[in-house]
Amino acid sequence: MAKGLFLTFEGCDGCGKTTVLHHVSKLLAEKGIPFLLTREPGGSHIAEQIRNIILDRKNVAMDPRCEALLYAASRRQHLVEIVLPALEKGMLVLSDRYLDSSLAYQGHAREIGMEEVYSINLFAIDGRLPDLTFFLDLSPEEGLLRIRQSADREINRLDLEKENFHKKVYEGYKILLEKYPDRIIRIDARQSIEEESRQIVDIILQRIKD
Repeated sequence: MAKGLFLTFEGCDGCGKTTVLHHVSKLLAEKGIPFLLTREPGGSHIAEQIRNIILDRKNVAMDPRCEALLYAASRRQHLVEIVLPALEKGMLVLSDRYLDSSLAYQGHAREIGMEEVYSINLFAIDGRLPDLTFFLDLSPEEGLLRIRQSADREINRLDLEKENFHKKVYEGYKILLEKYPDRIIRIDARQSIEEESRQIVDIILQRIKD
């Protein structure tokens, strides 16, 4: 690879995003493609501490703008400490969430405004957008059902939000899908994990080839 590729994975809670990411990582490893797997919020020591504050179930009184700023702060630290150095080495960086999560969750669902949240994050990321984003499309109803049926998933503060909040998150992602059709690729999350992963890896391999 002449340079690194920054690929992000997005979707509503319960869409299977993290599981798919690990399957994709396994397939890439089998093909001998160097990559870095990371996540947001978190991914570095300082960013993980901010993550703990954001997702702590005790922090239900958190102000929406405070939440948005904490996500942006965590994102900045993660970007400069983990993502950018890996990209400079020509690696493939796979991130479980990035900017679009803030736009959908805080911008649309919290009703702060997508443009306002974008402005906050543009300062944080210094204009560094993903090369490609995979949106795992699953209805919020199905996602919440998966969460309730999962025995080993840790329930965080956002999981406790009412169903209407998750519906608005989904609406936010749909808006982003229309706004950035060249960057965001829709993946049907009702497929098997294996099928989703193969589809994503095929797209990644073609992008690397191009």
